[in-house]
Amino acid sequence: MATDRLQFHEMGIDDRILKALADLGWAQPTLIQEKAIPLALEGKDILARARTGSGKTAAYAVPIIQRILTSKQNVREQAVRVLILVPTKELGQQVQAMIRQLTAYCARDVRVADISGKADLSAQRPILMEKPDVVVGTPSRVLAHLSAQSLDLQSSLETLVIDEADLLFSFGFEADLKSLLCHLPKIYQSFLMSATLSEDVQALKELLLHNPVILKLQGSQLPDSSQLQQYSVQCEEEDKFLLIYTLLKLHLVQGKTLVFVGAVERCYRLKLFLEQFSIPTCVLNSELPVHSRCHIITQFNQGFYDYIIATDEQVLADPTTTAQATEGKGKKKKKNAGRAKDKEYGVSRGIDFQNVSNVINFDFPTTVESYIHRVGRTARADNPGTALTFISHTELPLLAEVEDALIGDNTECALKPYGFKMEEIEGFRYRCRDAMRSVTKQAVREARLKEIKQELLNSEKLKTYFEDNPRDLQLLRHDKDLHPAVIKPHLKNVPEYLIPPTLRGVANPMSGRKRRRREKPKPDGVVKTTFKKDFRGKNPLKSFHYTGGRSRGGKAGKS
Repeated sequence: MATDRLQFHEMGIDDRILKALADLGWAQPTLIQEKAIPLALEGKDILARARTGSGKTAAYAVPIIQRILTSKQNVREQAVRVLILVPTKELGQQVQAMIRQLTAYCARDVRVADISGKADLSAQRPILMEKPDVVVGTPSRVLAHLSAQSLDLQSSLETLVIDEADLLFSFGFEADLKSLLCHLPKIYQSFLMSATLSEDVQALKELLLHNPVILKLQGSQLPDSSQLQQYSVQCEEEDKFLLIYTLLKLHLVQGKTLVFVGAVERCYRLKLFLEQFSIPTCVLNSELPVHSRCHIITQFNQGFYDYIIATDEQVLADPTTTAQATEGKGKKKKKNAGRAKDKEYGVSRGIDFQNVSNVINFDFPTTVESYIHRVGRTARADNPGTALTFISHTELPLLAEVEDALIGDNTECALKPYGFKMEEIEGFRYRCRDAMRSVTKQAVREARLKEIKQELLNSEKLKTYFEDNPRDLQLLRHDKDLHPAVIKPHLKNVPEYLIPPTLRGVANPMSGRKRRRREKPKPDGVVKTTFKKDFRGKNPLKSFHYTGGRSRGGKAGKS
């Protein structure tokens, strides 16, 4: 059936764009790209709903670039012709990066500027004075430049794109967006790209679109079981730490992994716990400077490290809510509630984590939507992925809600029980308890302060230097130990006698560590994932699932 699909070279796209697409390894368009690009090239307004990871960014970026290249065949004055509005700074950087990749062979003809960052308006003014063809920014930042008269769209804008449209209102941009519309010309082409068609998106449709084509693609918000394997395991607080220690230390989970927790304090508690066993991880949360967050994501995508512990903060319009929920009581609570958090931050949405093999919900998400957005970080495009969710007995009603939402008419979407025998790893429990004794509230508090101070220094003081010396930026790693907790040397290695007999053919921690030291990230950012010899080409989580099941006569899951 693939031969029946419209290909990139059949869309009338410039050869320079086709060459860039080939360099990205995109053999054929995704469904949203196949449908949206020809319509956009015809000049249609588009409202597109497609799930995260479906290729929405390229679906609007390719026709935008093509239109600019076509217009520049005639001698025209340089001007801002495209405005792309995004809800987060991270997404702004990634949209800019995507457009630069697609314009690798026509960079002189198509210039793009991202103004979504926190830099002063005066620092961004020279960039806008050069009148880039494409401007990317959050509504608040774009409006600030319009008010300061450093940006003019009234006479030149031809295309408006709103990416992740369903997030704009929830991020508090409603007033900014409505004010911004007054600065736009009467006629322009519009694209609204969204994962859901909420009431807010419908309101935007009425404001911005003129007789649009509505694309409702991929009704299921997650891939089916042939691409995404979803598992759940019931375990209480102590068992969560025991289980994730086993999975990571024995390298039973392989490939790049996102671990989601419920609060910033939990991020650092888990990071310090894993540090006790010399398992390096990065923390990603809204307290860190935006440059640090984007750098963490970039290095993760390039394969510098495998594990990111992320918060999934939903109450973004009122960031003090999260701070209050994660801090102490009384005066300390009020003091920390004012801690600077970034309103334009979101991990589960708006950040392009690339080639994520696994998502682990260490803490169960509070809503069905949050679960879908978290798990949507893996199994993107045509890549396979695995999601493992830890569930306590108090969260079983939430699990039922998620399963009801996912099953619908397709019974294959339900979370399968993870066939894991906790008694097989009882020998590790005393080690985990020993490690947790060092992860005190004071250690967590000191770790948070230390990292924020470090990242602020790196972000502000070294920003200019790293812009001039990009290779040196690779030396700045985010997965180093924070060291406020006492590290016990005996916890670093796993004695052979502690490894359950059923896992000795799969887990080989020492050889795994040596192999990882030898491997270096490829310069082009391609990550090579090495599987165990006995399970080459199979999902490590599924392999462990089957191994545990056979050894005890358990029931193996469906592959």
